[in-house]
Amino acid sequence: METLRTLPGDDVRQIMWRYADRFDIQMAVQSARSIARSVVARLVADGARNTHEWTARKAELLKAFDESGLTAIYMDPAEGGFIEGPKNLALALVAMELAWVDGGAATSALASCLGLAPIHEKGTAEQRAHYLPLCTPPQPGEERTCRRAAFALTEPLPYVGVDTGILGGKMRVERWDEGAEPLLKIEKRGRFITNMDFADIVTAAVESDDPRIKGSCMVILEKDDPGTFDRGAPTLKMVHQLSSTRDPVMSLTVPASRIIGGYDVVDGVIVPRFGHGEIIASVFHRTRIPVGLMTSAKLLSAIEPVIRYHRQRFRGGAVGEPGSRRHELGLQMNEDALQRLVDVWATGEAGCSLGLAAARLADRFDPVEREKDRLFAEQGIKGRKQLAALKDSQERALEYVRLKHADGQGDPARLAELEADTLVRFVYMDALAGVLNPATKLWNTGVGATVMREAVSLVGGYGITEDCPGFLCHKWMDSQLEATYEGPEAVQRRHLSLTMTNPVFLEALRQWSAGLRRSGAEGATALAGALDMWLWTLDFLQKGADSEGRKLYHGKRQGVSFPLADALGWLLAARFLFEDVVELAAQAPGSPVLAEAAPGLAAFYADLACVQAARAAGEAARICAELVYGYGCADVAGGACDDAFASLRQGVDKALSGARLAKDRAAEALTGVMIPEALDYPL
Repeated sequence: METLRTLPGDDVRQIMWRYADRFDIQMAVQSARSIARSVVARLVADGARNTHEWTARKAELLKAFDESGLTAIYMDPAEGGFIEGPKNLALALVAMELAWVDGGAATSALASCLGLAPIHEKGTAEQRAHYLPLCTPPQPGEERTCRRAAFALTEPLPYVGVDTGILGGKMRVERWDEGAEPLLKIEKRGRFITNMDFADIVTAAVESDDPRIKGSCMVILEKDDPGTFDRGAPTLKMVHQLSSTRDPVMSLTVPASRIIGGYDVVDGVIVPRFGHGEIIASVFHRTRIPVGLMTSAKLLSAIEPVIRYHRQRFRGGAVGEPGSRRHELGLQMNEDALQRLVDVWATGEAGCSLGLAAARLADRFDPVEREKDRLFAEQGIKGRKQLAALKDSQERALEYVRLKHADGQGDPARLAELEADTLVRFVYMDALAGVLNPATKLWNTGVGATVMREAVSLVGGYGITEDCPGFLCHKWMDSQLEATYEGPEAVQRRHLSLTMTNPVFLEALRQWSAGLRRSGAEGATALAGALDMWLWTLDFLQKGADSEGRKLYHGKRQGVSFPLADALGWLLAARFLFEDVVELAAQAPGSPVLAEAAPGLAAFYADLACVQAARAAGEAARICAELVYGYGCADVAGGACDDAFASLRQGVDKALSGARLAKDRAAEALTGVMIPEALDYPL
């Protein structure tokens, strides 16, 4: 039977992750890989991570990013970039390439993009035209330096990471002469602020401390503004040491034109057009995706070093002569070592499938969102009236979802009509993005960090040494920080608890379940059954109450909504892995590079998808059973509830038939896959 011959390369990834036709993104990936496996790898190997300070050697990263074009990847060509249109997929893939070697380096590459994101997403045309080109490397003949940006949110100190709705930064009117632009005094203390060793520009979240200013906003601060721009002490972090992190203190005077998105004066009061929460929502809606993918990239990066270690484990000893099974396979003679590595690989693939699906969706969603904003502006629809207008489009969006997944059985003319409706597409994509983005951040980093420990354990004591192959220990530790970036797990679960009940998303989930059943792929029926069980459990919890009559599914009952969010993450990651495997099976035979190996690739990845589906179905079934029976389902309606859930659970269990055989096949494939003679970066 055909199976995996070599580790998957770019030809496989470009098909699975849908950028085979994007030469611009391919070049960005190659640039990031070149830096990661040269400059970044040398820094890690030489011990540059062993200090909290930002050093001259670490600063080599910035020069490399500038020279390779990565610094400008966030900008449009008119602003000095080289990729036209939305760049979520490009940023995600670049982050993955850098995190393949070191997470801190990936953070360094992304942090300036995050600092500029409030301006990019909600800034005025003048703010965008001024600041974005400044943060691109100078072109030949230009006499300027590249400016760098930092993002400063920071809730009340020292309880950073608790509540993004509460701010420590304050603003007040310092001077407001008749007919002149107001001058604002900004007081901002930050903690864990990336890029602060060299940032020239800071986008900071602040709230009013003056009756002449309403609400909150984000403002642009510059290092040369009048006042104090103290970069602060280095954060004493134990991870991501190839990024700069400090605790700045700023007390600056800036013109009111620095309010991101602009402002209006109403009855003598400055009213920012965007509150800080609106801007953060727009920014984090997208920037959480690359952070989640950084952890998944680490898992995939561990496969080759672990295989190499296992095969070489007994070489040079008194037993295991060259040519013997012990010499050739080493620890791979043992089923446990192989099957645990299959779990690592499947988790990494599933995380990448989920995160890159979210990135591609974000690229499609960006122009739709801007068109929606334009339409509403033309019609004078503002505030809550926008919500009402979108709610009016919900029924059409539900119809659109059903027709989109009708498998050729629907009305193509009606589908095209709905596809042309901007508000329908917005409601649909917004429903998906509202779930996929936080799910990527929650599942990829949370589960990924746990599974990364498995990867470290697979090389024994060597795993916690500085010269561990593939820097696995560094990657394991770094993943703990990635789980807290842009909101820790609790923030993502809270986000999901609000968005995963969206009727449009739930309809998409039903259609995905039906599609999995129709596919007939091994493991797909189990995953479909688990999706159905999750939907049933959500409905039960939304309608049910506990023994004291209190509603079960409620914002304050995080013991209910949070576990259900965790279960959904497992199911989504497995579902999108199936989608990528289907794409690979369809496209690989037509590739001149992959045609010969296509059957083996398709078979191996089908087994990986089955393995991940079984694990996801099991995790979801466990969580759903705890919630359903834990809140008294067996006592409801004379056992009817018990029978319904038990039937769903039994269906999932039975559908796991053959899943362990798939794992056996995938594990056996690892014993024969060819790997390079040596890693292409130090250690």
